[in-house]
Amino acid sequence: MPTVADQFIEVLVEAGVERIYGIVGDSLNPIVDAVRRTPGIEWVYVRHEEAGAFAAAAEAEITGRLAVCAGSSGPGNLHLINGLFDAHRSGAPVLALASQIPSEQIGTAFFQETHPERMFNECSHLCEVLSHPEQMPRLLRSALQTAVGRRGVSVLVMPGDIAERTTVNPTGRGNVHSDPPTVVPPESQVRALAESLNSAERVMLFCGAGTRQAHDEVMRLADTLKSPVGHALRGKEWIQYDNPFDVGMSGLLGYGACHEAMHKADLVVLLGTDFPYDNFLPQANTVQVDIEPSHLGRRTALDFAVQGDVAETIRAVLPHLTTKTDRDFLDRMLREHADTLERVVEAYTSDVDKQVPIHPEYVADVLDDVAAEDAVFTVDTGMCNVWSARYVTPNGSRRMIGSFIHGSMANALPHGIGAQLADRDRQVVAMAGDGGLAMLLGELLTLRTQNLPVKVVLFNNASLGMVKMEMLVDGKPDHGTDHEPVDFAALAGAMGLYAVRVQRPEEVRVGLHDALSHPGPAVVDVVTDSNALSLPPQITGAQVKGFALAVSRTVLSGGVGKMVRLARSNLRNIPGR
Repeated sequence: MPTVADQFIEVLVEAGVERIYGIVGDSLNPIVDAVRRTPGIEWVYVRHEEAGAFAAAAEAEITGRLAVCAGSSGPGNLHLINGLFDAHRSGAPVLALASQIPSEQIGTAFFQETHPERMFNECSHLCEVLSHPEQMPRLLRSALQTAVGRRGVSVLVMPGDIAERTTVNPTGRGNVHSDPPTVVPPESQVRALAESLNSAERVMLFCGAGTRQAHDEVMRLADTLKSPVGHALRGKEWIQYDNPFDVGMSGLLGYGACHEAMHKADLVVLLGTDFPYDNFLPQANTVQVDIEPSHLGRRTALDFAVQGDVAETIRAVLPHLTTKTDRDFLDRMLREHADTLERVVEAYTSDVDKQVPIHPEYVADVLDDVAAEDAVFTVDTGMCNVWSARYVTPNGSRRMIGSFIHGSMANALPHGIGAQLADRDRQVVAMAGDGGLAMLLGELLTLRTQNLPVKVVLFNNASLGMVKMEMLVDGKPDHGTDHEPVDFAALAGAMGLYAVRVQRPEEVRVGLHDALSHPGPAVVDVVTDSNALSLPPQITGAQVKGFALAVSRTVLSGGVGKMVRLARSNLRNIPGR
């Protein structure tokens, strides 16, 4: 007779799930055995359950489909929580199975006893206990639909002994509806938006991840309004390419004229962004368009809000707009953007290809050159966020995945695992910091075991660079951020991976090219300058003073790679030039 575990796996396969990330353990054994006996699904052995949750999140982000991870009772499923927070906040549809101690022991302070149904509530849309065979398959299908439909995490807690019991209900058939909804705002909101856009002289568009399917619509809106277009980090991959209105990015990692354009506009239009840094927003003269109602108005005061899909909203409002002819604001911001980028580039590019230690900006710039046109970049939190934001050139085919909302260390490598398993033929590049890689170093073994051709490009500066910058900006001498250098290439080689250590700038291009050409997993350990730090585009005088007091040999702002050429090319759109 089939068991609950068999039925559990049967429902997952029916829903299109191809793998479960986790570490085997006693309360999970019935599930793992059911995977062994079921065609079409595999168990992916990660070295830490946190990595399994990160991997599932990346797979879900790349495919748009449900991904699954699991943790055994007590410590096993507790290890999932950081990766699940990341998945949930990123809107990745993930199911987590948190197995539990024997059901008759719950509440007795038994070995490894915890209460996952309490602990996972904050990082899930649904967190329920599967405590009777009669709850299957209904509860599991509800969890799957919730994760996919609400774009986030569902958690099912199941004691190991329940998994071994005989099923009661037939599995039957069930579909998981995964197509996201299209929300068209009511006519009253469309007309109010049109009136506001028509009456404003200087409109600026600020775009987030909600513009994913709206690039062409945003470009048409910007052309109609003669508006500069800026973006948040999560909007970069969707909106910056083929964009003659681009003025860069705002926020802690920002660059260019985005901040200035936002604060000099008569009206700022937030499109599909829940940009969290309210101190970067003007807090006035703002309207917001978002499909998620809870995002509306929680970061800034709004003149009014529009609930709707960005593309559908723009398509609805365009017929009501009067095409503007005055390009003065747009052209001034385009010039300021190009000039700002060139000034920044000049601050660091002098003989950068000859300087030792290697400038991390140079590494990121070369990586952008040699990486595939459809590469997936997974990016560690910290300074790697800066280098990826400023140097990886989006083109509509590349993807960039990171812990951009949760801000966890150590995400790049496990995100790379999930992205690569989603498509073994696509190039995946994990831009890792040495602090993040050290935290989940064992996942290099997962690359070897699964023979995943992830390319780990390690920015090895023997420092926690972002924390160092935070201390220096605050006027505090950095302490506890630097550590003894580590030869990670040697460690990776000992694990059986192709690895190369790069210590001179003339070795960078060859080292990256050879690793990217290698058919299996590879690690490029690049020794970079620990003093190459980056400040936001807008900081206070007190922060500057603090930074000056704390350090005298630091690159204050990294460059922006090929974006300066893009900015200059956009000036050709200015009449009379």
